[in-house]
Amino acid sequence: MTKRTFLQSVGDALAGVSATWRTQRNFRIQAGLAAALPVGLAWLRPPLVLCVLCLVMAMLVLAAELFNTALERLADHLHPEHHPAIGAAKDCAAGAVLLVCAGAGLVGILTLVAVLADR
Repeated sequence: MTKRTFLQSVGDALAGVSATWRTQRNFRIQAGLAAALPVGLAWLRPPLVLCVLCLVMAMLVLAAELFNTALERLADHLHPEHHPAIGAAKDCAAGAVLLVCAGAGLVGILTLVAVLADR
């Protein structure tokens, strides 16, 4: 295996994000919400720690979706026909995304409650 430069590695990572953007509707929705988040935070003006927590949760959602997509693509490539064990693995990955999304939603709701309670 050839040694890759940092910029080549970044390019590969961006290619993965781009491929996921093109093929995964949920990723595009989640990325749109993440892009709108700074505007909402600027409008609400919550404490800095809550801003950071919201932004970290948004990035975790996107990362979880990328991991899920990677696992699904690899599984589909290695075993194109349906297999119960592969289906279960894909379901677990999707469940992980769901849990991270639920956590992000909860953080968002609690941030909103905290901001409204201070007004």
